[in-house]
Amino acid sequence: MKMLIDFLPVALFFIVYKMDDIYTATAVLIIACAVQTIGFRLWKGKFEQSHVITLVLVAAFGGLTLLLHDEMFIKWKPSVINWLFGAVFIGSMWIGKKPIIQRMLGGQVSLPQEIWARLNVAWAVFFVLLGFLNLYVVYNFDTDTWVNFKLFGLMGLTIVFIIGQSLYMAKYIEAEKTPEASEDN
Repeated sequence: MKMLIDFLPVALFFIVYKMDDIYTATAVLIIACAVQTIGFRLWKGKFEQSHVITLVLVAAFGGLTLLLHDEMFIKWKPSVINWLFGAVFIGSMWIGKKPIIQRMLGGQVSLPQEIWARLNVAWAVFFVLLGFLNLYVVYNFDTDTWVNFKLFGLMGLTIVFIIGQSLYMAKYIEAEKTPEASEDN
């Protein structure tokens, strides 16, 4: 459900862009992110940190896009968000006792500490690369292609990465279960 909620502003941006233009889509994106952030707060009783960060950046970059009538600001926003997330993942390795991926998933999955560290680094690298990939598309393709890439490319790559991470984690989860199963015999 959360992934659907996270996906909604981008989907609305895409739909409105296809119906009108990037400036109207940007205004809708700002509103959708605000509704998403406040709605999640009302639903769960707390703010989701990633929603707040996204809202601040969408409002800043989207506001500049609308104010200056320059689409380059909104096109840079995915890169900046991905780089910030990458920096958070990297920073979490030295701040606190657990990397951020373990803080996010540790209550659901038990893995060896070195696997948590590898997963955390993988996510950091993934976010940094997504940021650069976004800029590659921004500067080498037209706005229509970028909008399609923003929805389908970035989302598709993220889904593929999550599947890959899940398969990698499953290998270590099963390895952890095997010794327990042999103790029961």
